[in-house]
Amino acid sequence: MPRVKRGTKRRANRKKTLERASGFFLTKSKLHRSAQEAVERALKFAYTGRKQKKRHFRSLWIVRIGAAAREAAGLSYSQFMHGLKLAGIELDRKVLAETATADASQFALLVAQAKTALAAVPPPAPAQ
Repeated sequence: MPRVKRGTKRRANRKKTLERASGFFLTKSKLHRSAQEAVERALKFAYTGRKQKKRHFRSLWIVRIGAAAREAAGLSYSQFMHGLKLAGIELDRKVLAETATADASQFALLVAQAKTALAAVPPPAPAQ
């Protein structure tokens, strides 16, 4: 069986790691072992960051929708979303937030529809 000398594979692997580490500080961008540790750590943060990005955007949309609904008709976010559901309007939060920031008059119509749907439903009976 022939002897394997990992020259080209090893060089390619190290080159890939150092390219990923370009821009890192001092040793972490120059020496393979330090760079490899830093790159693995960065990839771990990148993975979790991709998950957190979805959460952050959803919370941003909720804040924007809540602020616009409160400004338009004094409705809280939860009341507004409940009114939309009762009115049968199925728009996601991303579209609602975009409408709230880009087209205030259109959003005011949505708020009015939600408000009328809320007014049509009788309040719940008090619990005993």
